[in-house]
Amino acid sequence: MIGFYDYTVILTYISFASSISGIFCAITGHFRWAIFCLAFSGLCDMFDGKIARTKKDRTREEKSFGIQIDSLCDVVCFGAFPIVLCYSLGMKHIYSMIILIFYGLAGVIRLGFFNVLAEEDDAAKKDVKPCYHGLPITSMAVALPLAYLLSPLLHGFFIIVLHIMVLVIAILFVTDFKFRKPTNKELSLIVGIVAIAVLGVLFRWDRRVGL
Repeated sequence: MIGFYDYTVILTYISFASSISGIFCAITGHFRWAIFCLAFSGLCDMFDGKIARTKKDRTREEKSFGIQIDSLCDVVCFGAFPIVLCYSLGMKHIYSMIILIFYGLAGVIRLGFFNVLAEEDDAAKKDVKPCYHGLPITSMAVALPLAYLLSPLLHGFFIIVLHIMVLVIAILFVTDFKFRKPTNKELSLIVGIVAIAVLGVLFRWDRRVGL
């Protein structure tokens, strides 16, 4: 069989499977479970790199494969999946679709740029950089669940907020600024916040909004 099969890519594949499941949920109107799948994919992505780096005897081919497969899955998990979800939530106007297309393109450009830097660092045998260039594409797995959780408070303004949020995040994907990678404590805090948001989405009492 082609490819590399070890524990270093398991979380990446689980994240991909979760996002495909989330797409099914989104197009059938099960938005709460779609949000759950998005957040779960983001959770997997937060730790897949850390797990991969625990394997010290990886060959250069295995490392390169890991970089490529991670980005390819990210295109689906945090590029295509949020586009389908946001469209299903109401971003269906012409200007909405333009924003979603820009979001997808910006995400692909950001991931392509990341791959170039990662390959250069690997060839030069440099350590993992402490900062991201631009906003990580995984950020949508945090922003969208939080926005959806607050949708009962936003009432009719939720769709407006959704448009603005997607556009701003897309711009930040391709803006050249350094974004410090979170420490383990900060990562745990982010995971906790997202977990609370997801639980709030799944079990919130206010079901009057049609989302």
